[in-house]
Amino acid sequence: MTTTEAVRETPAVLTVTDAAAAQLKKLVQTHNPEAAGIRLGVSEGGCNGLTYAMDFAEEKGPTDEEMELDGVILLIDPMAVMYLVGTEMDFVEEKLGSNFVFRNPNESGRCGCGESFSV
Repeated sequence: MTTTEAVRETPAVLTVTDAAAAQLKKLVQTHNPEAAGIRLGVSEGGCNGLTYAMDFAEEKGPTDEEMELDGVILLIDPMAVMYLVGTEMDFVEEKLGSNFVFRNPNESGRCGCGESFSV
């Protein structure tokens, strides 16, 4: 007797739009061409409990998730993966400013200014 098990497709940890990839590349080229990449993480803070954190990475950590985006390396902190699964990272330019936007299906709440979230 054979059994058939349903195989559930696991969503990507993170998808990155072309606009976000282009901005990441521009940031590295302009501000820190020697960086190993850009590290993305989630840290405690803000009025809703968690915030997205990005900074230049001096080196790749042994357990970092790594994404190559048009010549730029995005390193995802392993402690952030559980908060980011299925998230889309975009870069949005508007009349009064521009910023990275995270569309995270895991969020259960977000503060009014959009700087922090909860799961």
